[in-house]
Amino acid sequence: MGSAEEKHKNRISRRKFLKSVGGGIIGTAAITSTGAVWKPRSSPRFIQKVDRIKGVVPITLNVNGKRYQLKVEPRTTLVNALRNELDLIGTKISCDMGECGSCTVLLNGAPVYSCMMLALEAQGADITTIEGISSGEKLHSLQEAFVKHDAMQCGFCIPGFIVALKAHLDENQNTNPDQIRGAIAGNICRCGSYPRIFEAALDASGKLGKGAGL
Repeated sequence: MGSAEEKHKNRISRRKFLKSVGGGIIGTAAITSTGAVWKPRSSPRFIQKVDRIKGVVPITLNVNGKRYQLKVEPRTTLVNALRNELDLIGTKISCDMGECGSCTVLLNGAPVYSCMMLALEAQGADITTIEGISSGEKLHSLQEAFVKHDAMQCGFCIPGFIVALKAHLDENQNTNPDQIRGAIAGNICRCGSYPRIFEAALDASGKLGKGAGL
């Protein structure tokens, strides 16, 4: 058992530690938000409103061109609604805290972390998951390029990369390596397949082999 003074010092040190961790989280959010909508969308006021809702609530989600009627708990995140309610398991859960990008989907064409957004908030928006990128059996050019360049190892993070890159190429058909790096700044590949991911993205944009160096 320590003295009262030691306990007081210990409390202060823990407080300082928590403050430093909080500062790190804020800094990370600022970095990964560059060039894409990576920031959490839920405002404190919205969260307070959600906390007052009891039981399940009916919601409508527009996903991959289809309209779905669901009943979910108010705190259900978009990624869990997609995976558990709609069986769209291509959207992955990895860190579940808005840091890795595996759960990236498009919301009205913009990439977002679906683990950091409540399903309630996504109502009224057009949501596109990795399943909606292809057209039936026809792969999107990005997907074909990823296969061609073997731009994956375990493949777990790849749906998030492809979705994020689609958003980028939709807006920047004449892209370059620096822009691609910015577009996937919020995605992490633990296998380290970045060189081939860059090659696939450049190939899909028609730039590979035309003097654009990595």
